[in-house]
Amino acid sequence: MSFLAVDIGNTRLKWALYDAPRPGAQVRAHGAEFLENIDRLAEGPWAALAAPKRMLGCVVAADAMRRRVDVQLEELWDLPAQWVVSSRAEAGLVNGYDHPTRLGTDRWVAMIGARHRVLARGAAKPLVVVMVGTAVTVEAVDVNGRFLGGFILPGHGIMLRALESGTAGLHVPTGEVREFPTNTSDALTSGGTYAIAGAIERMVQHVQRHCDAEPACIMTGGAGWKMAPHMSVSFELVESLIFDGLLEIASERFAS
Repeated sequence: MSFLAVDIGNTRLKWALYDAPRPGAQVRAHGAEFLENIDRLAEGPWAALAAPKRMLGCVVAADAMRRRVDVQLEELWDLPAQWVVSSRAEAGLVNGYDHPTRLGTDRWVAMIGARHRVLARGAAKPLVVVMVGTAVTVEAVDVNGRFLGGFILPGHGIMLRALESGTAGLHVPTGEVREFPTNTSDALTSGGTYAIAGAIERMVQHVQRHCDAEPACIMTGGAGWKMAPHMSVSFELVESLIFDGLLEIASERFAS
């Protein structure tokens, strides 16, 4: 039973077609489109695909983006769209948010993917799950699979735009990350990078103290590679974390 996973973020839509809705399924095709090109999917990369039997998606963009995907799935394959909504518990994860349904679905799905990724290799561990994209999220999960809470902070681009708009005459190109920046471009890039790294490191400290165990740190997101050289804590960079989570959820929902 082929399965289509869709992740609509703030900037791009990513998709992958699998041979089954289960962890470890083989990828038959995959791709990504910027949000302004969503309407081209049915006539472009999806046109040559064999019709999937099931679909599950994660969306943080505006409802209008989701509806544009719904229409194409219906017209192309007569396939009803199903979208994850954060809940009190699913796929072995318990949601500790004050209002569980208000937790961003990308955060929820990524945590599910990260927890099962660790479980597939052995014993459960506490987790710090990081997504680095338009925004940055840093989540804490205890050894029993309870989401403890998380940080949200601006990504590199938002930080730079905020400084440019709020500081007179500050319009400089992107610089390099330096320990001791000696020009404005490097100072801005270094400041943003180390701000994100500092948030991650602080969460690792919180989880270690709370759980009395060293957490596994798993990072994902389109800009994760930017952070990789500048981290002082051990971490694993996983490109497919949200798809991993969607496969876990789908394996339970579509088991019959």
